[in-house]
Amino acid sequence: MKALAAIASVLGGLAVAVWLGGLLALGAIAAPLVFANVSFPQSADAMTLVFRRFDTVAMTCAALAMACEAAKVAARVPFGRADHVRAGLTVVAAILAVVEGTLVSPRIAALHGAGVLRGMGVAGETLSHLHDMAEALGKSEIVLLAVVLGLLVVRPAAR
Repeated sequence: MKALAAIASVLGGLAVAVWLGGLLALGAIAAPLVFANVSFPQSADAMTLVFRRFDTVAMTCAALAMACEAAKVAARVPFGRADHVRAGLTVVAAILAVVEGTLVSPRIAALHGAGVLRGMGVAGETLSHLHDMAEALGKSEIVLLAVVLGLLVVRPAAR
């Protein structure tokens, strides 16, 4: 059972690291560079495809991270307060990733595909609101996942 817990910890940590790293790479590096250097609408076309692909990666990592938390419980690893916080934050971050990947991003892609421009008319205001929501979800996931990763690395002894 100890081996199962160790494998779950490593796989869960890798899933969180990929998810967190992808959010940071896209939000802090790729999107600003693409939008600054590629003309519209090609920039939006490209980033819509990238974000939709990453949604799948994020939701897969979320499922894997939660499965690893469940495997630790199944392996009867003692769970202390920090472990409960880590597992809970993982679930919250996963919910945010699913909301973004199944509700927000598809609506952004559909509006963009229909030729809607941010801020122009009612549909444009909706697009702008959805974009702001996607940014807020991504930033929230970053904060949650940074804490989760910290709690994975610095795991206090469970009582």
